[in-house]
Amino acid sequence: MRVSINAIKEMKGKKEKIVMLTSYDYSTAKLVDEAGIPLILVGDSLGMVILGYDSTIPVTMDVMIHHTKAVVRGTKQAMVIGDMPFMTYQISTEETLRNAARFMQEGGAQAVKLEGGVTVADTVKRIIDCGIPVMGHIGLTPQSVHQFGGHKVQGKTPEAAERLLQDARALEQAGAFAVVLELVPAPLSKLITQKIGIPTIGIGAGPDCDGQVQVISDLLGLFSDFVPKHAKQYAKLAGSIKTALASYIEEVKAGKFPTAENSSTMDENLLEELARA
Repeated sequence: MRVSINAIKEMKGKKEKIVMLTSYDYSTAKLVDEAGIPLILVGDSLGMVILGYDSTIPVTMDVMIHHTKAVVRGTKQAMVIGDMPFMTYQISTEETLRNAARFMQEGGAQAVKLEGGVTVADTVKRIIDCGIPVMGHIGLTPQSVHQFGGHKVQGKTPEAAERLLQDARALEQAGAFAVVLELVPAPLSKLITQKIGIPTIGIGAGPDCDGQVQVISDLLGLFSDFVPKHAKQYAKLAGSIKTALASYIEEVKAGKFPTAENSSTMDENLLEELARA
C-alpha cells in the first residue's frame, strides 16, 4: 500500500516530521522509495536540473507526464505527487481538471501540486471534488518568478505576511492535504504551521514546518550551476562522476577496458569454420 493523505495528515498530529524529496526518473525514484521517504514530488524543477532551462516556465504537461510515469514505475510505497506546470490550471476549469486527471490516469500519480493561495482556492476545491488530492504551494512560487523579480524571500512585510497566512488558510479550507512553504521567513513559517490544521512542508522556510522538501539534485550535489542557500549537499556526486568518467577514458585509451571479464566467448570450432570460409 502506498502512503495515503490521511497518513500524512496524522503525522502532523503526532508531531512526526515529514520527509519529501523530488525525483524525475525510475532509477532515482526506486532508491528514494527504498530509503523510506513517504512523499516524492515529480517537480517542474526538472526544467532546470534535468532539461537545462533557466526557469520552470518552459515545462509542459507532456514532459511532466513522461517523468511521472517513470517515477511511479520505480516506486511501491511513496505517494507520488505530480507538479502541475505553468498555465495548466489557470485558463479554464475544464482544462484544469483535464490536466489534473492526466497526472492520475496517464502518469499514475496519487496527487497533484499547484502554486498559489487565495487566488487558486476555488480551483483546488474543484480538483478535490473530482477525487484528486491536492498539495498547495505558497511563498516563493517559481512559476511566478518574473513577477517576484527573482528568487526572493516572501512575507517579510506585515502585509505580505498576512497574505501568506490567508493563503494557507484558504488552501486548508479548500481541502488541500498539505502546503509547501517556499522561501518564507522561519518565524512566519512557524506561525503558519501553528495556525493551520494541515501539514506544512518547508523549503527554505526554517525548521519549524511539519516537514521538509528538497530538490534531489541539490541534496546529492549533482546540479553544479549553483547551490541554493536553503539546500544542503549530503553528497557531492558531481565530483565523483567526473572522477569515474576520467578513469573510464583512461582505461579505454590504454586498452585496459574491457577485459575478458566484461566480454563474452563463443564456440572455438565455429570460429575456426568462419575463419576458413
